[in-house]
Amino acid sequence: MDIVGVIGGTGLGELVDGGETLDVTTPYGSAIVTVGEVGGRRVAFLPRHGAGHTIAPHLINARANLWALASLGVRAVVSTTAVGSLRPAFPPESFALADQLVDRTSGRADTFFDAGLVRHLPFAEPFCPVLRSLAIEALPDAAPRATVAVIQGPRFSTAAESRILREAGVDLVNMTLCPEVALAAEIGIGTVTICIVTDTDSGASADDPDAVTAELVFRRLAEAKPRIVAAIERIVVAVPSEYTPRPLIDDEAVAALRALRVAR
Repeated sequence: MDIVGVIGGTGLGELVDGGETLDVTTPYGSAIVTVGEVGGRRVAFLPRHGAGHTIAPHLINARANLWALASLGVRAVVSTTAVGSLRPAFPPESFALADQLVDRTSGRADTFFDAGLVRHLPFAEPFCPVLRSLAIEALPDAAPRATVAVIQGPRFSTAAESRILREAGVDLVNMTLCPEVALAAEIGIGTVTICIVTDTDSGASADDPDAVTAELVFRRLAEAKPRIVAAIERIVVAVPSEYTPRPLIDDEAVAALRALRVAR
């Protein structure tokens, strides 16, 4: 494997500044990917929300994004995402490495296996254990585990929704990791995600200064950008060239997905 995928959230558009930007046509639509280098390693960077944060969370074409990365030879993805915290153990401005997901989205195209070719993805452990181990070693200051609830967006949570998620054992709240991580697994790509805690979701109290607003999220991400880029680089360079993702779906089905005809 000579190329690592990087899926970035808001504010990472210049991660591979000077690379070659490709408009990749897929069976599900087009995807913009920039191929360049991070830490001397060849990467394919995909901005999740498009250039200038123009795609809302519920409208992200995750199937096109993951198919495009797979078509470029990507087998490992390092992603970043902004999250709100439901627990003091995950304070704003800290990093965490997600290990579990709770899908609270609706209406999103969340599988490649929905028309003729049917497979059932084993998803007890959503993120690749090998990549997570590398990330834990590369980012010793990041929380090594976190359960992330993925909400529909683009609105933020009500206080009642935050309370219900907290009582259910959820640590962090996000809008984009589902169906992204599952689609990656279906098409034979392993993933690891760095969560950047920007806020306390609906707030720990009525006057919590860290309660979520869009302005706060964007500001905290901008402030953390050097740390985010450094974290991505440390993990990217740690991915071994011989890395092979877990065989969660049979090779024949994965090959069939990648061989789908591209509509012209």
